[in-house]
Amino acid sequence: MSKVSIGNLSWNTNNDSLRELFSTYGEVVDTIVMRDAETGRSRGFGFITFSSEGEAAAAAKALDRSEVDGRRVKVIVSDSRPL
Repeated sequence: MSKVSIGNLSWNTNNDSLRELFSTYGEVVDTIVMRDAETGRSRGFGFITFSSEGEAAAAAKALDRSEVDGRRVKVIVSDSRPL
């Protein structure tokens, strides 16, 4: 599995819309939009887990700097090396 991170999300973007957007690039295992614990509002970033590194790389390449819900997003393959 491989994970991509997405930043500069609109407050209106949710887990389902991320899954729909990224699923065109491969099998999406999980999506999460990070939310503020007190307000429940999006913190403006999230993560998408793909079943393979190739799918994650293709999605990052295709969607980086694209417009999602009115915002230009930053998409990168997350570093999965152990600490």
